[in-house]
Amino acid sequence: MEFGILGLELSGKTTLFSLLTGHDPAAGHGKPGAHVGIAQVPDPRLDRLSALFAPRKHTPATVRFVDIPGIVKGGSASLNVPELRTMDGLAVVVRSFASDAVPHPEGDLGPARDLELVETELLLADLAVAESRLERLARDLARRKAPELETERDALERCHTALEAGTPLRRIGLTADERHVLKGFTFLTAKPMLVILNAGEGEAGDLAGAVERAGLAGVHAQPGVAASAVCASIEQEIARLAPEDQAAFLADLGLPDRALDRLLRAAYALLGLVSFFTAGEDECRAWSIPAGTTAVKAAGVIHSDFERGFIRAEIVPWQELLDAGSFAACRPRGTLRLEGKDYVVQDGDVITFRFNV
Repeated sequence: MEFGILGLELSGKTTLFSLLTGHDPAAGHGKPGAHVGIAQVPDPRLDRLSALFAPRKHTPATVRFVDIPGIVKGGSASLNVPELRTMDGLAVVVRSFASDAVPHPEGDLGPARDLELVETELLLADLAVAESRLERLARDLARRKAPELETERDALERCHTALEAGTPLRRIGLTADERHVLKGFTFLTAKPMLVILNAGEGEAGDLAGAVERAGLAGVHAQPGVAASAVCASIEQEIARLAPEDQAAFLADLGLPDRALDRLLRAAYALLGLVSFFTAGEDECRAWSIPAGTTAVKAAGVIHSDFERGFIRAEIVPWQELLDAGSFAACRPRGTLRLEGKDYVVQDGDVITFRFNV
């Protein structure tokens, strides 16, 4: 899973990036102006499986974050980071903390306004892509009739109309055929968007209500959009503490868990992802897949040979495996099942794939 982190200048997005990835932007790599980092996805289920098997390797799922330069009003050029268009989703950071030392570039706080500014730049970036391609299609179709080009033109014209009206493409209900035709354009406004409110220290004890107080309550009603709140400055300080001390400080502030945990849960829900596990003495590992993925496609996530030579999947729910204590003990309990390629993998399944190539 990959997320691009966007936001106006001085929104605190790079602080959030550092908090999520533990990555120092000063030592960043990737495209000029962009910071790239990897976050490991905390999963207590994987921890408990590793405690059972004591494997040589413990491998959590990961999320790759790309923090792009801060957006300025009328500056959609800052969105011209090629990696951004390959992201699975966008994380848009909007600010609700006040600071005399870090004045807001617009002069005052306005989270809803800031979100609208970022969305406007995304719309303009997509509009430029659509217009450029439509111009080329018009020239090509003037020379020859081509049904596939006409289909592409019709889909792009629908997108162009929506973008001109200020409507993100995730809202217009693209058909499966349209999504297929438009796949190569990787439109930014078609991507799922996680709005992250970067709250002030005074709101740290009630982050659940911070989104509504910031005027962003309606965000949840939009298709393909979710919202969450963090206090990045406080959590950055807590992250510097020893792990055994962090929980106590979070509790003192009324925070149920870390920003990393909350935001990754929100990202998984937004993208419709679930996790399955492979477990044994060599390695216990978490894998992320879209909900509804079949066993044979899940096998392909591990290795193409697993999918190509798929025979069957041996499946046991993670809690049943822990209760039994071993795969062998699951068999007489009837909790270990053999499933074929069309089985839909469930969140928390522990799977052993049988294959032959």
